[in-house]
Amino acid sequence: MKKYHFLNVGILCFLGFALQAQTVQLLPKTQSLTWQGDIASMLIDSCDAFLLNEIKQSINLRKKYWNRDFSSPETYEKSIEKNRSSFAEIIGIREKRIPFNSPDILDKVAENSIYRVNVVRWPVFGQVYSEGLLVSPIKANTSEAVIVIPDADQTPEEIMGISGNLPLEMQRARLLAEQGLTVLIPAIINRETAHKKISNREFLYRSAFELGRHLIGYEVQKILAGVDWFTTLGIENIMVSGWGEGGLLAFYAGAIDIRIDETVVAGYFASRQNVWQEPAYRNIFGLLEQFGDAEIASMIVPRKLTIPIDNDAPTIVIPSGTESKPGRLVPPETKEVENEINRLYKLTSGLAWKVSRQKTQKPKGIKTTIFQLPDANARHIRLMNELDKHNQWLLTEGTYIRKAFMSDINTESLEAFEKSIKPYKTYFAEEIIGKFDHTLLPPNARTRKLDVGNDEVTAYEVVLDVFENIFAYGILVIPNDIKSGEKRPVVVCQHGLEGRPQSTIGQQDYHYYKAFTTTLAEKGYITFAPQNIYIFGDRFRMLQFKSNAIKKTLFSIMVPQHQQITNWLGSLGMVDKDRIAFYGLSYGGKSAMRIPPLVDNYCLSICSADFNEWVWKNASTRSPYSYAFMSEYEIFEWNLGGTFNYAEMATLIAPRPFMVERGHFDGVAPDETVAYEYAKVRYLYNALLKIGDRTEIEFFDGPHSINGKGTYEFLDKHLKFKSKKTD
Repeated sequence: MKKYHFLNVGILCFLGFALQAQTVQLLPKTQSLTWQGDIASMLIDSCDAFLLNEIKQSINLRKKYWNRDFSSPETYEKSIEKNRSSFAEIIGIREKRIPFNSPDILDKVAENSIYRVNVVRWPVFGQVYSEGLLVSPIKANTSEAVIVIPDADQTPEEIMGISGNLPLEMQRARLLAEQGLTVLIPAIINRETAHKKISNREFLYRSAFELGRHLIGYEVQKILAGVDWFTTLGIENIMVSGWGEGGLLAFYAGAIDIRIDETVVAGYFASRQNVWQEPAYRNIFGLLEQFGDAEIASMIVPRKLTIPIDNDAPTIVIPSGTESKPGRLVPPETKEVENEINRLYKLTSGLAWKVSRQKTQKPKGIKTTIFQLPDANARHIRLMNELDKHNQWLLTEGTYIRKAFMSDINTESLEAFEKSIKPYKTYFAEEIIGKFDHTLLPPNARTRKLDVGNDEVTAYEVVLDVFENIFAYGILVIPNDIKSGEKRPVVVCQHGLEGRPQSTIGQQDYHYYKAFTTTLAEKGYITFAPQNIYIFGDRFRMLQFKSNAIKKTLFSIMVPQHQQITNWLGSLGMVDKDRIAFYGLSYGGKSAMRIPPLVDNYCLSICSADFNEWVWKNASTRSPYSYAFMSEYEIFEWNLGGTFNYAEMATLIAPRPFMVERGHFDGVAPDETVAYEYAKVRYLYNALLKIGDRTEIEFFDGPHSINGKGTYEFLDKHLKFKSKKTD
């Protein structure tokens, strides 16, 4: 049996596919495609295997980002400054915090012979505040203070033992207060589902992620604002301590801020290689590229790090079938924790220190007088609203932020313009889409004839190798009237969400495609309909989170697939390699904005039933069109709000022709947001570059579908081809 580049025998067994020799009709100069079964499903499984292997390899690849100097604690701190800064950036810490003299004391809620408990509020950034409890010792202690962060499903009052029914060993703030420390306890966002079936944490994460921020970063900022205050008081020893989600936040705060002398991480520390299995609000773009928990801990040491030996993590399960990303949090195996600690020791072998593994102590449970407790629900609503409003403010600021980001574009001439957008294409590829460094394999084309019941065209299924374990699949449709030696233009026709190449040729009843792959072939174009990887629901959506973990996206796979497809198409004797166009509907329109900027083989791009004010579409919590409320939990892309909306993506396509096809009754967005975003594109092409004839928008009286009128004329014009009229 021939050995194929993209699939080894082990994966074949896993996927349950067999290669069966059979006699088939195939495209000349290609091998026979003999696979049986659902090739689209096979593609998703192969992508999954590929990404899991990339995640596995990430541990060994991280060392290139680190240059630790162990000659002294001071030189060590300096040697990892860049890593600390990178970590702060990927968790969305960007806002400048507001200095304050002391928290606002709102009410006294409890008191005993050792401490008093007050409700407090303190500024963090913008109009965002933190709220919680301040526990002050009766006998002043100016040497030690601690910020204790509860799990997301606990309140400050519960971990102080003044409300709820937490067992004593979980009342961690109470234990430290009984030891005479000043204790500050911020409330954090809970996991309840107030917005349809989306947890509060995921709801805020969605908008923030699109805008280059993160709920984790916001809440770390609330902790660091407390550290700012303690520092002004001259506190000699500042500690942060947390359990569960609070453990994560304490851990990250300790890694970022060297003013924190001791970090206690309970119910969190473990291997992070399966972070993609965790809830969406744990998703950090590019985390595993540089950081596992051992690497994060290496930014805390040689300061004191405590990982209690007897603390289980919270158990959270988010099932499939809700609006949220499926996910789970489970207590890690003891061996997994120990392995990560051992990895930490290896990373910091040049330092003299040791992780503290003390057991959790119980507070004494001193009798406490409780007064009027704060309204925890009202407080939580305020905290939610403040962060949501901050996200919405960032959304309005995005236009100006992106304008500043794109300010190096030079439109004095087409030559100057094309030169000036090259760095932006690189940034888009590496920082937004994500780029694998692998070299494309030889295509090793395999084909077989496909009966489409049409005497005017001939169709073939095509499989091409891309990377090891990654292939491209699609349907090639060739007009039967091509003469010997003639070279025709190609239109790559891209399906939408849950679609298939068969959807676009008329073999499946997806009327909104109007069989545009076949129709264009009947008009005389060679067409190719690729299988993109947004199919099979949770199966493909989880690929996005596996990709995000290593600073990649779904398009990190689809871009090289299309590069290989267009390379191969251009090698065919009947194809004019300089006239290969992209035309995509819906998620295919989303592809039309992201793939052609990075695949120069595409000479033009048509975005159908998708173009709009994309950042608003993702980040708005006011608009009913927004993905903030919908089940497409994979759709959010890191920091588009500060970099590339659709007008900026179109800039990366320019000066190549670009067109938008828009149905008035398309539920993706209202006409006005489509027109608003397209006006920026029109201004670039017409006013600045003086190539207004290269861009068009067609509004038509119809729904979310191919219209196939103005776009077909656009193809004829810019591919310089006189297509045949069809009924």
